[in-house]
Order: sequence, then structure tokens, then C-alpha cells
Amino acid sequence: MTRTSLTIPTKVTNRMTKADIRQFAETKLRPDRSGGSFKALKGRTMVEQTKYEKLFSTPLVRFRVPDHEVLNDALMNEGRRLHAEDEGASKSNRGGWHSSGNLFDHQTDCIQALRSAAEDSVIGATRKVTTKVDPKNLGLKLFGWMNSNPPGGFNAPHTHPGAHWSGVYYVSQPDVETGTSGMIEFLDPRTDLPHWRLLKAPAFSMKKKIRPAAGEMILFPSYLVHWVYPNEADEERVSIAFNATFKKRKKT
Repeated sequence: MTRTSLTIPTKVTNRMTKADIRQFAETKLRPDRSGGSFKALKGRTMVEQTKYEKLFSTPLVRFRVPDHEVLNDALMNEGRRLHAEDEGASKSNRGGWHSSGNLFDHQTDCIQALRSAAEDSVIGATRKVTTKVDPKNLGLKLFGWMNSNPPGGFNAPHTHPGAHWSGVYYVSQPDVETGTSGMIEFLDPRTDLPHWRLLKAPAFSMKKKIRPAAGEMILFPSYLVHWVYPNEADEERVSIAFNATFKKRKKT
């Protein structure tokens, strides 16, 4: 608030004690509670932003594998071979095939190339969310599997407990002009937010769906509930999913 000067006539001060002068000054300088002293503020911004930060955000990171066509052809052939030898596992897949065991244990060139790409994506994403820990100084376990969804196949809503990151690499994604075929959808993990929907702010949306193309890799926190829409195309949709878990290295 701007300080107001106050002049008291000399004759008056000669007859006043110091306490009288102080009380007089305080009375005259006291703000007008009726609002008169604030009239000059009318039309001005009453508050200034000092900081903006995002709390409890959920990252979704997307990557592209350059020259992925050769890699994807090799992965498709490897997938057919594995499918012929293995009935697969029953997880979130509905009407589709889910490979058994850790796909990254296979030493074929295409699988190991993808494993390397997955590791690079995890390290890169982790460095985006923290500068306090170098992920290269931690142990990293990757566990992967292949999904093959024929027409009508989909993956039910689920999470991946115990991991830090989950990712999906798209080997084959049939083209569709409209609809939700092959889209992956993420659900907001927060509760008690219905009243925020009125604002239509993307940060408070109930869900988010995307349709990555072949050659894309996506990464998201493993606690995030997600599912995959039914494949409405005539071709199969093939992807390779994986979990990434960090652990402290054992001291030697």
C-alpha cells in the first residue's frame, strides 16, 4: 500500500504528547474500510501468478523405430514360428494369442534388436521424469510377450503390478478409416473428479485413447489401467508388450 504523508501544524504538536501524535497519525492513516482507499485498484489485476507446477502427472511417451519395416517383417515371421510351437497363455487377451514366458529370452536377432530398443526407451523416459537418479546405475529387468489379435480379438482392462514402466511396440496395425479398431485406451487412475469434467480440461479427462502405427513404441507407468479395443479389420493386429522394473544393484 502507498504510504500517505501527514503534516500536523506546529501549534498543535506543541500541545500534544508523543502518544497523542502517534494516535493521531494512526487514525488519519488508517485505511477506509468502506473501500474508498482501494478505489485506485479498480480495474487492475488483484493477483499475480508466482509459480505453476503439475502435481501427480501421468507420463505417456511415444517413440518411433527408424526403418522398422525390416524389423517388423522378421518379428512377424518369428511370431508365426512361436505361435505354431506354443498354445500361448491366457492373460488379458480375449480371442487372441499371448506368447508364453519371457519373449526377450529368445536370442533371435529381431527379438534382441527390439529388446535393445525397449531398454533405450525406458532409460530415456526415466531420465525425463527424474534427474535425481541415473537409471543406468540401477539394475533393469525387461519381461516381454507377443500379442496377436485376429478380427474380433481384444485385450480386457488391466494393469501390470510390480513394474515401473509398461510398453507396447506395434508390429502390425491394420489400417482403418473410422472407428476404434485397435486403439489402446488409458483410464484416469484418480478418483473424485466428476465435477472437473465440466471444465473440459484435457488434464482431467476420464480416459485417453490412441492408435499407434506400426513401428511405434509407447511407454506408460505400469499402474495405469488400460485396454485394447476389438480388432475390426480383416488382418491380425500384432504387438509386443513388455514390463520394465528397476532394482538396486547388489554391492560387490
